[in-house]
Amino acid sequence: MPFALYPLNLEPKKSVIALMGPTACGKTGLAVWLAQQLAQQVPVEIISVDSALVYRGMDIGTAKPLQAERGGVPHHLIDVAEPYEPYSAARFRDDALRLIGEIHSRGALPLLAGGTMLYFHALKHGMDDLPEADPALRAELGARAMQLGWPALHADLSRLDPVTAARLSTNDSQRIQRALEICLLSGQPMSELLKRSERAALPFNLREIVLLPSDRAVLHQRIADRFDAMLSAGFVDEVRSLLADVRVTLDLPAMRSVGYRQAMDFIRGEVDEAAFRDQSIAATRQLAKRQITWLRGWEDGIEFDCLNLATPAAALSAVRTWLQGALV
Repeated sequence: MPFALYPLNLEPKKSVIALMGPTACGKTGLAVWLAQQLAQQVPVEIISVDSALVYRGMDIGTAKPLQAERGGVPHHLIDVAEPYEPYSAARFRDDALRLIGEIHSRGALPLLAGGTMLYFHALKHGMDDLPEADPALRAELGARAMQLGWPALHADLSRLDPVTAARLSTNDSQRIQRALEICLLSGQPMSELLKRSERAALPFNLREIVLLPSDRAVLHQRIADRFDAMLSAGFVDEVRSLLADVRVTLDLPAMRSVGYRQAMDFIRGEVDEAAFRDQSIAATRQLAKRQITWLRGWEDGIEFDCLNLATPAAALSAVRTWLQGALV
């Protein structure tokens, strides 16, 4: 008997699917395909879990899915903020919980899909133990970085919170700044605060699918090919258009996104086109490495090889089995 004829033992209002993986692993395509296949049993709506897709006007450099690529599946948390408007993990959690409730009220199944692991962590565990941003301290850290460089602040973080520093690039300015801010405000490492954070009592059953590459070199080639496609599609002109707005400044979280900060260096004439390309691809590979580090230690997820052609069918089978209430 085909799966579509089986009744669901778990009500859609009690169920949420999460699909997570590193950049360029094929999350968007798989999420849309899963939604289309599951629609035989229950309508599905996708909630993006991506810290760059939330920004309007940042389309090419974020690989934002076009309407045609969304396959008729409703998508949420795309284009919900301006590039000059900071968007935080705490705001994501609030938005995601609200959307999950709204989707459930429509009798549909929410499918969270993305690679911003801090957002997934915030949703699952909450953010209550992390101090709010302190503008004065943040400005002080920014000034220190201007004087000494972000690698120097990364070295400071290594002394205060070696666990967090180990998973951050020495030039990951946004995360280094936030981690140092948390350490200095709380007097404790961010890694310890996250570890001790009480598991949030989520009002739904969560099934997590983790995509990981069996061959890192293949993922790296995908990253390079995708960036070349972005360049051909007009990525540099997109960044120029963003910078034409006086409210968009270089220190904003949006402009620190991978590829965008390297494009700004190119536009300002600080690097040539070849260096811009190489640095952007290298930075994206570093992002993928950090995401994989998060995912390797992720609890409760079912792991699939994102490079295996059998993965979509296997992931669909696992999700359907779970939705039917069977043990997996």
